[in-house]
Amino acid sequence: MTSALIADGLTKRYGRRTALSDCTLDIPAGHVVGLVGPNGAGKSTLLQLACGLLDPTTGRIEALGERPVSGSPRVGFVAQDTPVYAGLTVAEHLRMGAHLNPSWDAGLADRRIAQVGLDPAQKAGKLSGGQRAQLALTVAAAKRPDLLLLDEPVAALDPLARRNFLQGLMELTVEQGMSIIMSSHLVADLERVCDHLVLLVGSRVRVAGDVDDLLAGHHRLVGPRREPAEVGSGRHVVEQSHTDVQSTLIVRSTAPIDDPAWQVDRLGLEDIVLAYMSGPGGQR
Repeated sequence: MTSALIADGLTKRYGRRTALSDCTLDIPAGHVVGLVGPNGAGKSTLLQLACGLLDPTTGRIEALGERPVSGSPRVGFVAQDTPVYAGLTVAEHLRMGAHLNPSWDAGLADRRIAQVGLDPAQKAGKLSGGQRAQLALTVAAAKRPDLLLLDEPVAALDPLARRNFLQGLMELTVEQGMSIIMSSHLVADLERVCDHLVLLVGSRVRVAGDVDDLLAGHHRLVGPRREPAEVGSGRHVVEQSHTDVQSTLIVRSTAPIDDPAWQVDRLGLEDIVLAYMSGPGGQR
């Protein structure tokens, strides 16, 4: 198996509204994948399709080479509100997880609870947002899935809680070797932990690929005013702005940029994401 998730022409509609349109992806296994995009772009829909909570309207999706089925022991899912049961204690969550999951790893669960400082006797309703997120992650990870799906797991956390959560996520990745797909608006956080990126805009895939390749292939060009068609072959203009005398272009390039008239600057991952979100369109 070489793919964690495959989508081919995947479309999901709710009545007249299209949540995901003609999505084609091949996400390799063994990666930590950042799923980004504006609100309403289809991120949650894609994750729910991937874990079998939704069925496609048209097209095909496979998770770990299989049609997604809700409750699969091979796929773990933590929804956007990091669901835990307010009236249950931490220990009761672990006992419930052990009862529902034949592959439950009690040692892993106990170690994580101790590492993140959760009191087994504490009710989930009394935990902080960061603690609830850690509990939800522990329950999802202790079933030992091959693919872990996380929908905005750090959205409501403060910076320290986010850092602790992401550190715990990386430790789990190293320990278990699972594939992870995590949606988030916080691109700076994703850049620290993700090695693959998928960007959805307007219910469509705009760009997808290894983070290192995306960083190496995108540039900001600043120089005398030119039209986008004049940048040369092998260069796709993602975003552009102009004054009377100067052009600033964000380009994706497969060819060297050796024109001395251009000042060429490297971009961070957030710069690339924002360019695709604000530009007229992109390419995958």
